[in-house]
Amino acid sequence: MKFEIEARERTLQGSGASRRLRRENRVPAIVYGGTRGPLMIDIDHNEILLNLRKEGFRSSVLTLKLDGKRQQALLRDAQVHPWKPLVLHCDFLRVDATHAIHQRIPLHFLNGEIAPGVKLEGGAVAAALNDIEVSCLPQDLPAFIEVDLKDLAMGDTIHLSELVFPDKVTPVVSGDDQVVVSIIAPKVSEEEAEGEEVEGAAAAVEEDKDE
Repeated sequence: MKFEIEARERTLQGSGASRRLRRENRVPAIVYGGTRGPLMIDIDHNEILLNLRKEGFRSSVLTLKLDGKRQQALLRDAQVHPWKPLVLHCDFLRVDATHAIHQRIPLHFLNGEIAPGVKLEGGAVAAALNDIEVSCLPQDLPAFIEVDLKDLAMGDTIHLSELVFPDKVTPVVSGDDQVVVSIIAPKVSEEEAEGEEVEGAAAAVEEDKDE
């Protein structure tokens, strides 16, 4: 999915100017990086709020439309109100089609419900990672990485080195080979455990009576 954001340059800065923008349903933002200096902009609040709710938005190369010109960028940060549906500020990083970028993209776990460890053994899918950082040229950035769980039995694990990446996309790895996802035994609550102990004790008493 491609995302385009309408933007306009702004000259006024400071908390007072930001409050006035928000009253106009605009969000103060900044574009930085590349060979040019930082540029102060503002964007439509409802547009950015709706886009932030879409999974692929944060991991996609966006197009900023500013004064009739188009600039590719990545969303680097979005400050939102703690409990109100209100975007306070956004940071965008310029990208160059000829230079590799580093970006975190989501993992999509497939076929968990038919994995033998889940369907036949009653296990549960435990994801250790929900996204991963990759390096590639902007035009090669995938929206997500698929992780197929269909062959996993109870106790099986998929590590980072086992993931399949598109051509020209490489994971940014540091340290040990990370666990991505596992099939684990379901947790037993304290109440269930106590219930099993009571049932076991009752069964033992009945056996003693029979003897």
